Amino acid sequence: MLSRFIDYIAIERQYSDKTVKAYSADLEQFATFLGLSADELDMNLVTADDVREWMLSMLEAGISPRSVKRRLSSLHSYSKFCLRVGITKNDVTQKIISPKTSKQLPVFFKDDDMKRFQETEAWADDFLSIRNNLVIEMLYQTGMRRSELLGLKDDDIDLPQQQIRVFGKRRKERIVPIGDSLCLQIQKYIDSRTEATGMEHTEYFLSRDNGKPMQQKELYNVVTERMGEVSTLKKRSPHVLRHTFATTMLNNGADINTIKELLGHASLAATQIYTHATFEQINRVYRHSHPRNK
Repeated sequence: MLSRFIDYIAIERQYSDKTVKAYSADLEQFATFLGLSADELDMNLVTADDVREWMLSMLEAGISPRSVKRRLSSLHSYSKFCLRVGITKNDVTQKIISPKTSKQLPVFFKDDDMKRFQETEAWADDFLSIRNNLVIEMLYQTGMRRSELLGLKDDDIDLPQQQIRVFGKRRKERIVPIGDSLCLQIQKYIDSRTEATGMEHTEYFLSRDNGKPMQQKELYNVVTERMGEVSTLKKRSPHVLRHTFATTMLNNGADINTIKELLGHASLAATQIYTHATFEQINRVYRHSHPRNK
């Protein structure tokens, strides 16, 4: 039954390979805790006490509440699947209360950081520099995820209409508008790519100078290294640029529902964390600046 569930989330739900592996590992770990192999895991024989003991054993072993909560979520999804296909008659995980986790507000680059980065762009005159600068700008100006950016193909970019077709989680499609300056950068990159690779089109929009696709680790390193030149933030991942996009839009008057659509969030709850981030920033400035709070 476990293998059937894994096929279900991989094929029908189209979860990413990383997510599928995480679900599989979590459920195998639960089976091991019960002294079973993954194939022997039968939710009809699992009790709520089994689940609670598993949760407590993980907490006692020093596993973070956030990780425990994620593993419980994997088991909950599997239990619901068994209930839906008629293997079990009840969901033993339904009344399990997950451990509380502290909410981490997203970090983001300051406006001055992004202005300093923009000032360095004029010096780019070789293919890799032009490409690497474009990576930063596309993440910052569109709010795309790293995987979404790497998955773009030339046909997904419509410069005359100034828009990009993005395929998000589970291949959900959305259209993201882009401005004049980014369109010019994209065209500059395409011209440079054609000259460097000798190819008018490459397999994916972002490529190396040999025409092969840019890789995830390569893009990650580009962002952390380039943003490290202009920012003192310790965390400088591509996702921080996504946070920066959302926070910048919100601070400049964008509607929260519009930001939700641009980010490709399934629910508004995922987007609302940026309102808390903005309030935290306002709060810090107020407490630092007002004479009664110094």
